[in-house]
Amino acid sequence: MHNLKISPDIQRKLSFKHSVTRLEVEQCFVNRSGRLLMDTREKHKTDPPTLWFLALTNQSRILKIVYIQIGSTIYLKSAFSPNETEIEIYSRHG
Repeated sequence: MHNLKISPDIQRKLSFKHSVTRLEVEQCFVNRSGRLLMDTREKHKTDPPTLWFLALTNQSRILKIVYIQIGSTIYLKSAFSPNETEIEIYSRHG
């Protein structure tokens, strides 16, 4: 995905804190089947809005993908294994 931008700081966080690779993030974008959800929590509000979804990698690892989009460019904010609350929210609304 040439339109996916991951800053060096986010890449380090993905690698060291969450053990997530760029390839896994790209797979989740391709494999997404639900709707995009907007993070409306006051502390996480951004302009443009922060969007998120849950999807499986090609190895069936479920990840929460968090990003903002400006035009066709996607700026990744985070990607990690979701907790039970996030899975429940996405199963109801995504």
